[in-house]
This record gives sequence, C-alpha cells and structure tokens, in this order.
Amino acid sequence: MSKKTPAKLTKVSVSLPFGLGSAEWTEDPTERKAAWSLYVELVTRVALQPLAIEDGSIREALSSLHSLFGVTREVLKAAGPDVATGGLNSVGGIAILTLNKGLRPFLTKWHIALKNWESGKSPTTSPIDHESAWSEGDSCRAELEMVRRELSKYADALAKIAGVMN
Repeated sequence: MSKKTPAKLTKVSVSLPFGLGSAEWTEDPTERKAAWSLYVELVTRVALQPLAIEDGSIREALSSLHSLFGVTREVLKAAGPDVATGGLNSVGGIAILTLNKGLRPFLTKWHIALKNWESGKSPTTSPIDHESAWSEGDSCRAELEMVRRELSKYADALAKIAGVMN
C-alpha cells in the first residue's frame, strides 16, 4: 500500500475571523506545520462545539478558550519568527490578531463577570446549578456562540493553510 502524497499547496486565499478581512498565503512548510498545530488545538476544544441551552458549562467553555492563548504562544514560539513576517498574510500574524482582537475582549468581559458570580456560590450548591441561575448566562452563551462561529472561520483558514481542506 503506497502512502498518499499530499497535494502541493502553492497559494491559498482565506477569509479571516472577527472582521479581519481576508488574506493570501504562499506555500511555506513552517507556516503549514504551525497552521496544522493550531488547527488541531482549536478544533479539539470544548469551546468550538455548540453549547446548547442547559447543556455544558460556560466556565468550561471560557477556560477552553483561555487555554488557546498559552497553546498559541507555544506553537508560535516553536515555529519561530518566520511564521509572523507577513502580518495578516502569515499564520503568526493572524493567530495573534485573532487572540487579541477576537478572543481577548470577549474573555475579559465574561471571565470577570462569571468569576464574580461564582464567588457567591454557597457550599451546598453545585457549580452547574449555581451557573444555571446566573442572570447573565443567556447573554454570555449568545456571545459565546458568536465567538464560536468566528473561531470556526479561523479553523477553516488554518485547515486551508495546512493543506487539509480546500
């Protein structure tokens, strides 16, 4: 059985999340590998899955999103500066902007609000029951869904750059 040879990626155009526009990449093995690493980390997170009403935990989703900062830092540091030399036309550039312009404002708002609500939990109430009584829960879930949709665009862009999606 012969190993399938991946198609040669020469140039790819992608739509970017959070109103960042679009970008075009020319094949680069270092960027392709970084895009693949970021893609795998992103699509395997709780936060990229829809969080239906009365299903799952907002805290878990926010923590999952927050962990993308550390993961992205590690992937980009390991890949080196070559993945950030093209601004919006580089994996590093779009990864940093996605975190800082897309995720950071959302997490800053909701992480603090939820943390404040959690601080009032009685010892006899389960974390999920306490969270479900949060008056801001529906608003947070609605914004979380908008962020999830934007991150899906980011995941699609990473997949195209990695050469695993057309």
